Amino acid sequence: MVIMSLIILSYSVKQPASVGFFRKLVLETAAPLANIISTSFRGIDEAWKRYIFLIGIEDENRRLRQENASLTQEMVHHREGFLEGIRLQKLLTLKEKVDYPTIVARVIGRDQTSIVKTILIDKGTSHGLKVNLPVIADRGVVGRIVETSSHVSKILLLIDENSNIDALVQENRIQGILQGAASRGCSLKYVSKTETVSPGNIVISSGLSGIFPKGLLIGAVTNVDKTGSGLFQKIDVAPYVDFARLEEVIIVKSDMADKK
Repeated sequence: MVIMSLIILSYSVKQPASVGFFRKLVLETAAPLANIISTSFRGIDEAWKRYIFLIGIEDENRRLRQENASLTQEMVHHREGFLEGIRLQKLLTLKEKVDYPTIVARVIGRDQTSIVKTILIDKGTSHGLKVNLPVIADRGVVGRIVETSSHVSKILLLIDENSNIDALVQENRIQGILQGAASRGCSLKYVSKTETVSPGNIVISSGLSGIFPKGLLIGAVTNVDKTGSGLFQKIDVAPYVDFARLEEVIIVKSDMADKK
């Protein structure tokens, strides 16, 4: 009916004015229908344009998300480089304070179970490393080499129960043996109950072990207990090094290791 009305409307427009009443009737009937059709087509056209617009927005959003992910990754990469530079600068500063040749190595593996506390580094005999060389970080003693191959070495950490280092309390020069105590950090053993050691005292290497040069930072006393039986007090020491976050270390090529 809509099409018929349009045909009639088109036909009536071409006829002379004498058609009169019939033409007016057609106009009255067809005009609303033509308006409905025109409005419908406008709606379809606007809906299509809006669809195309939304597709464009989605494509742009996808592109922006990809660009944002790329920029975020780039920022993380640059920040990692920046933080690594800070860590290496601290190690280089420490190297200048050590009287022996040193080499920087990266941590490539770790075994810190309840029994064994060790890490692996990416340097070995081909870099001049050998068993018993001391290993340090910017905050203090890490441990010593216990196994080595051409390009990999295993480090026994300071906190392993098999680790023993001759140490002394910096403030009053009281000496003892620092032994690893796993989750408790370390214990300074064989210190007489007649000696005065206080929480907060700094513990350093004494240089008597034949492995670690004298004066390397180890940790701080956290607890002192003289109530137990026996001649010696119980002294807990918290290492300065955060072993769980070690990424780079310094191996000290001390000739003291040759004496072991």
